[in-house]
Amino acid sequence: MRGDLLDEPVDAIVNAANGHLAHGGGVAAIISRAAGPALQRESDLLVEKHGAFPTGAAVVTTAGKLPFKGVIHAVGPRQGEGDEEAKLYLALVTAFARAREHHWESVSFPAVSSGIFAVPWTCAPVPTSKRCGPRP
Repeated sequence: MRGDLLDEPVDAIVNAANGHLAHGGGVAAIISRAAGPALQRESDLLVEKHGAFPTGAAVVTTAGKLPFKGVIHAVGPRQGEGDEEAKLYLALVTAFARAREHHWESVSFPAVSSGIFAVPWTCAPVPTSKRCGPRP
């Protein structure tokens, strides 16, 4: 499905994040600009408190000026680091877990890791799909 993630009528959106939650490029930058500076400040505080988040992690912030209940930052892999499909699957499943913890019923995902992280979107492991083969 194609569309504008920021226009989705959902409880939360997922951000394609790096472990430092530095929202400087790709979909992360678009979400950060739309949310306003509060989103980056909150992200910086999380990293200051917990350190960089590992690939496969997902953390929640408020949505700033966006109309969502929150933003889930899924830390996806970079192409070439190895075991990208399993790491991406973990990031997506962990993002779903964060949504459940907050009792959010609807979440919209971008193609995590497929932009500046260069993981091919054609084989992204979708937890509700079998099109990429067996799951780890």
